[in-house]
Amino acid sequence: MSGVQPQVVRHADGDDLSRSAAVRLLATLIELQGNDRVAQVCLTGGRIAHAVYASLGSLVEGSALDPSRLELWWGDERFLPTDDPERNAGPTLALLAGHFALDPARTHPMPSADGVIDADASAATYAKELGDTRFDLCLLGLGPDGHVASIFPNHPSSEPTTQSVIGVSDAPKPPPERISLTIPTINESREVWFLVSGTEKSNALARALAGDSSLPAGRVAGRERTLWLVDQAAASELPYFDCPA
Repeated sequence: MSGVQPQVVRHADGDDLSRSAAVRLLATLIELQGNDRVAQVCLTGGRIAHAVYASLGSLVEGSALDPSRLELWWGDERFLPTDDPERNAGPTLALLAGHFALDPARTHPMPSADGVIDADASAATYAKELGDTRFDLCLLGLGPDGHVASIFPNHPSSEPTTQSVIGVSDAPKPPPERISLTIPTINESREVWFLVSGTEKSNALARALAGDSSLPAGRVAGRERTLWLVDQAAASELPYFDCPA
């Protein structure tokens, strides 16, 4: 893991979190695109992430962001048919594409279950597509059990691996078949941002920040920055620190 201390930014509630995270995300993406760079971004799914994407979309018009220089990847996916609304990629792309055009050649959803290929084979396909890409920014959620992407505690998905992408079977939450980046791949990201909302996440959040390695989230860190964007409910088990002005 990175030796850089994680940063925690508290927000009043989920709405405040999603709006503030969207503003922060837009500014970061614009900065990453400096000198005509393509920003390599790994996306996550979930309610708060979708709220962030919706807010981001509303901010893009008139900004300096160039959507054609966004390269989008996904941290995990439910191995379901392409049009299944439970997949992460479909709802995310619908939210973003409703506000600005994305370059299809730079948009990389994980394979779906439309064909006969299983999750393991699809993970290998995605690993080839990913190649040696390193993310400038990786967005993640946090499960109440401390899982990140589709890496679950006390589950084969959490075992050490040299693979960049894995198929996940018998996941402890539905659907059982998934595809996920591995923790070593996530940890190659320059920055990792967690988006965490809700009291049900408070114990996992506190344990992960304390470095509990039994939780996948406790083993994740960006190379240069790990940022926890949380609401007050999720932060309810964290200590407060009085800092001098």
